[in-house]
Amino acid sequence: MPSGTISREALAALPIQRYQGTVSLVATPATLAQAMADIRQEGVVGFDTETRPAFRKGERHLPCLVQIATAAAVYLFQLQRVDCSDALAEILAAPDIVKAGVALGHDLRQLKQLFPFEAASVLDLGLVARRHGLEQTGLRNLAGLYLAFRIPKGTRTSNWAVPNLSAAQISYAATDAWASRELYLCFQRLGMID
Repeated sequence: MPSGTISREALAALPIQRYQGTVSLVATPATLAQAMADIRQEGVVGFDTETRPAFRKGERHLPCLVQIATAAAVYLFQLQRVDCSDALAEILAAPDIVKAGVALGHDLRQLKQLFPFEAASVLDLGLVARRHGLEQTGLRNLAGLYLAFRIPKGTRTSNWAVPNLSAAQISYAATDAWASRELYLCFQRLGMID
């Protein structure tokens, strides 16, 4: 098991890794149906959200993108393009699908302001890492420690509310959800998940 920290220099020396698989933008009823068919078959998915950044004091925005990674693909749910609330509520409440990610408490509180749901089988990987004595519990540090790659940060503060996401935004969003799923599988192999 890795030590509890990774230096900035050690992280910077790791190879950059981006998700290379299939990415599906869920922006129509047909793509929503395809995404749900795949996700319902999974036992664990990587989960994340993106929110338009706020640059003024007191300004806040709610999530406009939900990312869910399966073994086959990463699905990007564009919340302002198609009503995904019932589908996402179903996924979040499904007891037989683990939703794995980092700092999910905040994401879930924000999503509850958009639609009602009762979350089940949500696993915050940062909390798992903390329980095992790790000091750095963010996704990028954990990916460096356990997966031996670096996740680029480039488009984190871009406008996620735009109707047409850029290739860089799609890559960034897909990578975060995929890395969360990979980290869960790694923690599971190491016996870190009860």
